[in-house]
Amino acid sequence: MARSAEGMRALWISLGVLGATALIQAAVVAVSGSVALLGDTLHNAADALTAVPLGFAFILSRRPPTRRYTYGYGRAEDLAGIAITAAIATSSALAVYAAIHRLIHPHSVSGLIKVAAAALIGFTGNELVARYRIRTGRKIGSAALVADGLHARTDGFTSLAVLLGAGGAALGWDWADPVAGLLITVAILAVLRQAARQICQRLMDAVDPALVDQAEQTLRATPGVLGVGHVRLRWVGHQLRGECEIIVDAGATAIRAHQVAACAEHNLLHALPRLAASLVHADPEPREGADHHAVLFSHR
Repeated sequence: MARSAEGMRALWISLGVLGATALIQAAVVAVSGSVALLGDTLHNAADALTAVPLGFAFILSRRPPTRRYTYGYGRAEDLAGIAITAAIATSSALAVYAAIHRLIHPHSVSGLIKVAAAALIGFTGNELVARYRIRTGRKIGSAALVADGLHARTDGFTSLAVLLGAGGAALGWDWADPVAGLLITVAILAVLRQAARQICQRLMDAVDPALVDQAEQTLRATPGVLGVGHVRLRWVGHQLRGECEIIVDAGATAIRAHQVAACAEHNLLHALPRLAASLVHADPEPREGADHHAVLFSHR
């Protein structure tokens, strides 16, 4: 709940900052006719609106598990990440259309000082939002929020491309503004690739191998654990879930084996801060000629 609330706070602050930035830029676009600034404005507006699906996902993830959704609703964040990548793709398509149209139908840009000022405002607003989103996303373990922060950071650099386009237009190069718009589109596509990769990895249950190593080391260090079998981790929203196998003394009672497994899970919860729960299965130490999983052999 606390992590979802922190994510919601980051979204609302980001929405306010980027919304104000986009409105200022839109006003300058109306008086200047700059397609480079138009592309940057569309990108900033799309970035601000990504707070809507993410906010819905954070709210939905607070709901408790049900008999149908036994792991809860944390995956809603990953679905929101798909919506974010779609918004990035849409903004890039609109930006490239406007830039190509201006190349075919040249038009001078007016109010270059205002365009340059709007570009600097865009860069500042996006960089502030990017740092905040990335820091919060990494803190609560939200890949969607980190992807959104990376999106905002690239928006800031594309605002500097608008500044270059305004400088070229001041020198009388009418092509400078639409070319800057095309450069912005290239930057947007680079962000799209990075964001889509992160979201796809989450959907495919990918985790950082260092987390698996840390989990294995923690299990081995638990008193009573003689060995470690399979360790599986997966993200459900911004929380980790685990399934682990440990080896205990074959002569241990069921109560003792359970105590070792519970202690191992307790240690994991401290070692992996974003771990919500982990199922730790205790296997007896194998003995010569004995296979404790023989009944499952035909199902593997």
